Amino acid sequence: MKRLTLLLFAVLVPIVGYVVGYSSAQQQVERKGTASTIKLEWVMSSHLTELNGKYKLQVTEITFDPGGYVSQHDHVGPGIRYVVSGELTFVQEGKTTTYKTGEYFYEAGNIGNAASNKTSSPVRIINFEILPADWKGGSAVPPKSK
Repeated sequence: MKRLTLLLFAVLVPIVGYVVGYSSAQQQVERKGTASTIKLEWVMSSHLTELNGKYKLQVTEITFDPGGYVSQHDHVGPGIRYVVSGELTFVQEGKTTTYKTGEYFYEAGNIGNAASNKTSSPVRIINFEILPADWKGGSAVPPKSK
């Protein structure tokens, strides 16, 4: 249990520092041909009492139409992404990676990235994220100036 607590703190502490400067209001990131639906939000309440009420888990389904994209952005919190169907082109720190159906990847949140569908079929992904409990809407925000 102590290892899990330490792991969560290692993930969550950077979030607190990163979120400073962002309000709960959704900030705009350029996107085209995408649709997202929040499927689950759950404010943490568990044996990890240090986290209770401060953070939530959010699960979002995102569909990228052929040619759809989300321009350069950061995220309010870290998360794991799962490609349900299709091929997602992901660019981070100048490196392009294509994630295919059944693959997972991690986004730290504080490293800018862009995502697009360069195929002729829709792409569906699921985002599993840790966010501040009072955050409203999606987690993509304009990149913070470094």
